[in-house]
Amino acid sequence: MQYKNPWKTLGSRIVYENPWLRLREDQVIRPDGRPGVYSVVEIRPSVGVVVLDHKQHIALVGQWRYAHNKFSWEIPTGGSAAGEESIVESAKRELAEETGIHANNWRALGSIDNSNGATTDVAYLYLATELTLGSSHQEGNEQLITDWIPFENAVSMVLDGEITESCSVAGILKVDKLFSSQAKLE
Repeated sequence: MQYKNPWKTLGSRIVYENPWLRLREDQVIRPDGRPGVYSVVEIRPSVGVVVLDHKQHIALVGQWRYAHNKFSWEIPTGGSAAGEESIVESAKRELAEETGIHANNWRALGSIDNSNGATTDVAYLYLATELTLGSSHQEGNEQLITDWIPFENAVSMVLDGEITESCSVAGILKVDKLFSSQAKLE
């Protein structure tokens, strides 16, 4: 089924810009026919990686999230960079930077729209297996710790509200569904 866009954009201007995001303000005609303003945060595509070892333990990174003023357990996540050949290359870079982990097997899990009422942020999710451990190369704005926990515990952490970051919730639940679907097929 096709849907018709009920919005009409009359003009746009950039209100703010830095290396990570751009804030755009659009003059619009709203679906009700009245004039209005719509603000959009433009963000490069991002990635999230569910990392599983051969014992079915997941690698989680913990860090203090400034915007929410709280500590957060998450799957390795990050933004894509200009000039990267593909989004999976961004995922490989982010995983290595944050954790020092390299994976030989990558499976795409699809994408999710983060805050699609206000941002252009689309996060591409991956499952990484067949791992090699190395040293991380965290950026100056990161102070991450990596912990390995049983995958079932991570699912419980999502369901109990201990893991709340959107890529982490979606990635963990997608992999859990894949596992349960595979078990039904066997």
